[in-house]
Amino acid sequence: MQYEITLPAAYDMGVIRHRVASKGHLLDAFAGLGFKAYLMRERGRDGSPVNQYAPFYLWNTAAGMNSFLWGAGFQGLADDFGRPAVRHWTVLAYEDQGTPGITARAAVRRRQRIPEAARLPGLADDLVAAARQLTEGEGAVSALTAVDPRTWEAVHFSLWEHEAPEELGDVFQVLHVSAPKREKLLHGRQW
Repeated sequence: MQYEITLPAAYDMGVIRHRVASKGHLLDAFAGLGFKAYLMRERGRDGSPVNQYAPFYLWNTAAGMNSFLWGAGFQGLADDFGRPAVRHWTVLAYEDQGTPGITARAAVRRRQRIPEAARLPGLADDLVAAARQLTEGEGAVSALTAVDPRTWEAVHFSLWEHEAPEELGDVFQVLHVSAPKREKLLHGRQW
């Protein structure tokens, strides 16, 4: 799940840093959450054309996601910035290096349109392999590939312990990661 709050070009991104520093820990033990990466992009940095706050969530349970979306935390965000559209995908594969103590510093998200003519079984294998390949990169922490079957869009998301390769997609700074149930996330192919 991800939502994006695009902010004015002259917006003080220190406000977002402070928000995450003061409130990010509130999800460190949130039921049903695999992880939440508190992400931001700054205009002119890492190729970003915008200032943006865009956290990314990987849920262990739909109940956890619903509890968050219909709870006080998300309402507080909506009160401060307006209620954003929330994108959500079905996870095809998740891979994790499983190395304790590694802190993610960057994230990359790449969206991929699935062509109408694509043969889905073979494409699914390719998408699962893409998540595995991402975690083989130097400094990769974890990666996932997911699909929105309403729009037939795949998203490839990865966390990195250092600067992320811009050629992989949109690069985000990771301000904090809440990972209360990361160890419970299913690894590999999700069916």
